[in-house]
Amino acid sequence: MPVGYALVMDPPPVEDYLRLRADAGLSPKTEEQAVAGLPGSWAACHVVHEVTDQVVGMGRVLGDGGWYFHVVDMAVHPGHQRRGLGDAILTALLERIRVSAPGGAYVNLLADPPGRRLYARHGFAETAPGSVGMALTLG
Repeated sequence: MPVGYALVMDPPPVEDYLRLRADAGLSPKTEEQAVAGLPGSWAACHVVHEVTDQVVGMGRVLGDGGWYFHVVDMAVHPGHQRRGLGDAILTALLERIRVSAPGGAYVNLLADPPGRRLYARHGFAETAPGSVGMALTLG
């Protein structure tokens, strides 16, 4: 972890989660969604900037604890990017899977363009054309 930052192995508080999603350019979520979703994380962490005591990074893993794990909510505040925070967050989440899950864990994610280099450095590879991501938003 870079000097001046602390990694906390818990989801961020709801208000910080919502603010950081907006600040990092992720799709906005409601307080109701955050309150329901954050406790359902299989693993989660956030980064606190020690000088301001502000949450500036986060990531979560959804999973069944056995073989299937999905990385979500990877975000770093734009003012704190390019300092290794995303790398530290992803490293911590993958280590939690390595230590806690049985062998053969399948870890996936949906990679937006800004994160693709980070994910590739950690061994993630595109699955298309063998499989492609699909989505449905229920109204």
